[in-house]
Amino acid sequence: MTTINYTLHVVDDEETIREGIALALSDRYHVNTFPDAESAVKAIADAPPDLILMDIGLPGMNGIEALARIKALHPQVLIIMITAYEDINSVISCMRMGAYDYIIKPIHMEGLENTIENALETIRLRKEVRALQEKQLTENTPCFIGESNAIHDVMDFISMVAKSPDTPVLILGETGTGKELIASTIHYRSPNFKGPFVTVNCAAIHKELIESELFGYEKGAFSGANPTGKTGLIEAAEGGTLFLDEVGDMSLATQAKLLRFLEEGEFYKVGSTVKQKVKTRIVSATNRDLDKMIMEETFRKDLFFRLGVIKINVPSLNERREDTLVLARYFMQLFAEKFEKEIIGLTKEAEERLMIYSWSGNVRELRNMMERGVLTARSERLTVEDMGLEDVRRGEVMEEGSTGFAPLPPTGIDIQEVRAAMESFYFKEALRLAKGNESKAARLLNLNHHTFRYQKKKILPDD
Repeated sequence: MTTINYTLHVVDDEETIREGIALALSDRYHVNTFPDAESAVKAIADAPPDLILMDIGLPGMNGIEALARIKALHPQVLIIMITAYEDINSVISCMRMGAYDYIIKPIHMEGLENTIENALETIRLRKEVRALQEKQLTENTPCFIGESNAIHDVMDFISMVAKSPDTPVLILGETGTGKELIASTIHYRSPNFKGPFVTVNCAAIHKELIESELFGYEKGAFSGANPTGKTGLIEAAEGGTLFLDEVGDMSLATQAKLLRFLEEGEFYKVGSTVKQKVKTRIVSATNRDLDKMIMEETFRKDLFFRLGVIKINVPSLNERREDTLVLARYFMQLFAEKFEKEIIGLTKEAEERLMIYSWSGNVRELRNMMERGVLTARSERLTVEDMGLEDVRRGEVMEEGSTGFAPLPPTGIDIQEVRAAMESFYFKEALRLAKGNESKAARLLNLNHHTFRYQKKKILPDD
């Protein structure tokens, strides 16, 4: 018996047709039948099938109306329309609205089965594509794990911009925020995901060599060149994506040549007079202040605008602190499996220290800390000592050994004034990070919602 992997809906007001199709196909597919469009649309809203066979001339809501509603709800569902006669206008309308195909009554089962098999082959290929994309994206999940609005906004934006196969994207963010993972995600969610994903760290290549690395060179182009010449990375990434990490470290001469490629899709290899033309998407990233570099004339303004047709600003971990423990537990489980250790969680003190730590290295630093913690752990819960957080206290940060507090002057201080200023700062910061959501802000300050609102009225009376 063939394994049943697909679900089909048959929507027709004629019972003999519904039952006849169901009888013929039920040994190979899950088949559900509906006498009208209203009941079918209601069922599809909650659980869409793989394929729908639907009559055009239904009573009440007709098949064309139902097609429009179903496509609006689930555009990926394939629909084969059934018509009692070859009404060309109706058929054309259905095909323009996204119907996969149509069949004419009286239905010949052999022809119907061939049409269904063709449709299901399309579905199978789609599922293979999704499975391949998910496989490629599996290792990218850490930079997207979290509950904060900040990271969900980035995720939604990435899903939108990835749909284009060639629009340049510029990713801006601190070291360790996952810029390369985001570039990879954009590639594997784009229409050209089957093409190569090529990465180059512009800061790791001498400025005099970056041009030949990107654009390649002809044999004998310069002293020490490969005698057979070299294919550049832009050409190597044809049909896919080239990720330029630390693009701010590129020389002005290379910037000019890259700008030409972005504008015209053309370039010359070093030492060549033959124009090369390829289709390669450019995604770039940097942690440098490009606006400042433009002011200093070390980065081209026109290139900045061309690279950044789409800009993605990646929040630092300090800007999404509510995600810290979610990420920590994810990495803890990841490394517990890797090192085959029984780790069930973190101590309360360890969680508190993680929440107040200043993450200069962002998600990458947290990952490294959790790897160390799991590897050295001697109990089933990770401790402050396991992760090297012994010196972190509430109100402290671990940046260059500083406590974050100014030293006490010989003349003394007004402690009440300092306390008021500190409370005002942290209440405002909590509200900023929570984007005005008082419940989330209260959790960041370890207060219940009612206490937070009461204290806020006293501390921030004008807000």
